[in-house]
Amino acid sequence: MNRNDLRRVDLNLLIVFETLMHERSVTRAAEKLFLGQPAISAALSRLRNLFDDPLFVRTGRSMEPSARAVEIFALLSPALDSISTAVSRAADFDPATSNAVFRIGLSDDAEFALLPQLLKRIRAEAPGIVLVVRRVNYLLMPALLASGEISVGVSWTNDLPANAKRKVLRRSKPKVLRADSMPGSLSLDDFCARPHALVSFAGDLGGFMDEILEKLGRKRHVVLAVPQFNGLGSLLTGTDIVATVPDYTAEVLTAAGGLRAEDPPLEVQSFELHMAWRGSQDNDPGERWLRSRIQMFFGDPDSL
Repeated sequence: MNRNDLRRVDLNLLIVFETLMHERSVTRAAEKLFLGQPAISAALSRLRNLFDDPLFVRTGRSMEPSARAVEIFALLSPALDSISTAVSRAADFDPATSNAVFRIGLSDDAEFALLPQLLKRIRAEAPGIVLVVRRVNYLLMPALLASGEISVGVSWTNDLPANAKRKVLRRSKPKVLRADSMPGSLSLDDFCARPHALVSFAGDLGGFMDEILEKLGRKRHVVLAVPQFNGLGSLLTGTDIVATVPDYTAEVLTAAGGLRAEDPPLEVQSFELHMAWRGSQDNDPGERWLRSRIQMFFGDPDSL
């Protein structure tokens, strides 16, 4: 196919194809693209004629791609990224007048401790901007970036889509929160003897601290697991329960009063908070502005 032949290709069909590859469902693709299911089905029929291949075969409730579809997707996805980049570079962005919608993913600790200051800055600079926040962690981030449901995310990350970019925002150390009035810092024996609370997205009763204690032949007793940091301070108040949280989260929780924070009574390495974003939007003026503000308010204070 030469460039002139491209005139008969509807770009919207390629967006539908990419979405079907991510969702493996006509229903979910329709929801993602804000279209009706008949429109997606009609687009799929045109795609099959265009590529002379079934592309997707229904298997139970899922639509599995054919070998040809996988081959097309590998070539098409970076091409669509390049088109998106070319278009976005031509677009101007003025935060003072923009009414753009930004969709970002934040881990709970980042949303609780760091989002409020970012939001104040965005409201001052760009009052027409709409911010949609999705909850992410290292497991959810890759799929949300790959599908375009978020353009940028902040969390600790592991594997990411091939076209995603990542940078370290800050390196933090955990702090131990306590609400009791006992003087002095906790010893390791005290720390292990105390009941513990933790924030767990999935409802787990263990975390990185338990792995460190296990290496020392020690363990702690978790009596409370909650899904988010909001409300953790009031739960600890009036109890002997302690909680180990990121230092930036401890700063916010102790500022409200009734809690104090101290270093853990054992050697704990710092951990990284990452910002990851879609490579196709690396040069988008609006996205670059947003990432600069995230860097400003989520980044290491020592780097400002």
